Formats: sequence, C-alpha cells, structure tokens
Amino acid sequence: MYIPNAITVFRIFLVPMVIWLMIDGRMRTAFMLFLIAGLSDGLDGYLAKRYGWQTELGAYLDPIADKALLVSIYVVLGLFTHLPVWLVIAVVTRDILIIGAILLSWLLAHPVPMRPLLISKANTVAQIVLAAMVLGNLGFSLGLAPVINAFVWVTGGLTILSAGAYLVRWLRFMTSYEDQPQKMPVKRSTRGEGQTQRRKETVTGS
Repeated sequence: MYIPNAITVFRIFLVPMVIWLMIDGRMRTAFMLFLIAGLSDGLDGYLAKRYGWQTELGAYLDPIADKALLVSIYVVLGLFTHLPVWLVIAVVTRDILIIGAILLSWLLAHPVPMRPLLISKANTVAQIVLAAMVLGNLGFSLGLAPVINAFVWVTGGLTILSAGAYLVRWLRFMTSYEDQPQKMPVKRSTRGEGQTQRRKETVTGS
C-alpha cells in the first residue's frame, strides 16, 4: 500500500473518534482531530501527485474518507442543534443523490465520469470551513455565532447549486447515451457463396 493510501485509511479511522468526542462534549479535542484530518487530506494528495503514487484504490478511498468525516460531523452538529436541520438534510441528500446516480449508471452499464465541478469544489471548501468554525467556536468560545449564521446560508446555497449541477450533468450524459442509434449487426449474404460452391463442385466433379 502506498503512503497516501495509508494516510487516507488513517483519516477514515479518525471519523469514529471525532464523532465520539463530539457526542462526549469534548469539542476542543474533536476540533484538533478535525484539523489533523484536514492536514492529512492535503498531505496524501501532495504525496500522490509529487511522487506519482496515484492509485485506483486511492481515487475511491479519498472521497469516501472526506464524505464520511463531513457528513458524520454535520449529522451530529444537527442533532445537537448546532447547525440547522435543513442544512444537514441538504448536505446528506446531495451525497445520497450523487452516489445513487453513480450506482444507477453502473447498473445500466454506462458509468458516468464524475469529475469534480468547480461549484462542487467550492461547496466542499465551504462545508469544511463551516464545520471548522462551529467546532472551534464550541471548543474555544470564539464568538463566531454571527459569522457562522451567515456562512450557513452560503454553504446551503452552494450545496443546493452543486447538487443541481451534478444532476443536470448526469441527465445530459444518460440522455445522450439513450439517444445514440443502436447499430444493427450486418448479416453477410451466403447466397453468392452457395452458388460459387456449387460451381466448384460441377467443375471438379466432387
């Protein structure tokens, strides 16, 4: 296993630890582990590109680790009313829709090349920043409530726009596949071959 993949697996193991600390009310420690997870995300990406250690396993593990951490944090923050329920629902629903669309395209034997969109990258950054602000504010009493309240709407808007952009892209891709004319198999005529064979038999007497 390459080092970036090992770092990604380590980040996955951090998820239950962060959630347990949040539920237990130890927000400072949860915030520090969240920062470590974020730094490890940047580190494995740098190492993979710098030394050419990109692997197919890493391509799947990295987004799984990121989404597992973010979605879990948002769910817990929503359950403890530190984030509005509508935002948590939007974040979770977006990821479920994207995963469902990918699985459906695989089942239809026409997998969609899901490359990250610019709006999706902005949405991920906003979700990370908001989670960090809430955890930091809860753990260190930073007085960020007004900023958090404003950023909730920014993150919610980007989440909805990102989900819509992926949905439009998926529908266009699948529709273009269905609109492609199906090629009919070309049947070769055997009539001429039969006549030629009979002529050969007549000449050779076989």
